[in-house]
Order: sequence, then structure tokens, then C-alpha cells
Amino acid sequence: MTIKETLRSDLTEAIRGRNEITSSTIRMVLTAITNEEVAGKEARVLSDDEVIVVLSREAKKRREAAEAFEGAGHAEKAALEKAEGEVIAKYLPAQLTADEIKQIIADAIASTGAAGPADMGKVMGAIKPKIAGKADGALVSSLVKESLNK
Repeated sequence: MTIKETLRSDLTEAIRGRNEITSSTIRMVLTAITNEEVAGKEARVLSDDEVIVVLSREAKKRREAAEAFEGAGHAEKAALEKAEGEVIAKYLPAQLTADEIKQIIADAIASTGAAGPADMGKVMGAIKPKIAGKADGALVSSLVKESLNK
């Protein structure tokens, strides 16, 4: 069963169970997936890896919105965004720990022969397939910079 099929099945269950947050969040995610599928010159069906990219993007939007609402003093809206983020997180692969990310970075630096900050693009290109959907890009970028500046 693909991630998209799982989302559709879970949407049906959420509607039957009258779980508003889950059903509205899954609807929003399915819309984002459909928009991605029809974007471009010809419509296509996204692979699970591409769906994970869309889910990661949607989860990041929820995190950023929750932080913005908290900063503005809107605790209720922040809580809603966090709840939506938790629903989306159920469909994402397990997130890597900082130590796991550092090990992947160290391996990439060794395999690419990166010597300093100028080689950041090489390292990011090498690790991107390994961490896609499993780690926050900003965190990875900062860890790569830290490793290359040593």
C-alpha cells in the first residue's frame, strides 16, 4: 500500500470517527500531493519518495506557523498547527538523530574529499538522498557548515 493510499484510507477512518483535525489535515496533505502531481506539463502519479518530500514540506510549514503564532501570542492557533504537524509526522519516516546526521556528514566528507566551506555543495549533494524526509534541512545545513569549518 502506497503512502497516498494509506492517507486516503486513514481519511475515511477519520471522517467516520469524526476526528476533525486528522481529517482536515489529511485532506490538506492530499490536496498538496494532487497539486504536485498536476504541476508541470503532464500529470503524473508521485512515488512514495516524492510524497515524502511533499509531506516534509507540509510538516515544515506547520512547524514554522506554530512558531510564528506562539511568537505573536496566539496559543490556540499554535496548538492547532502543532496538532496538524503531529498528524503529518505519522506518515513521515523516523527522523534521524543529530549523531546519525553527523556520521552521514562525516562519511560524505570523506567520500567527496571536501576540504572546507567551499565544498559544502558537494557534501550536501552527497547526503541529500540519504536524509530526504528524515531530517530538517536547516539542521543538516548547519551541521555540514560546522563540520567543514573545523
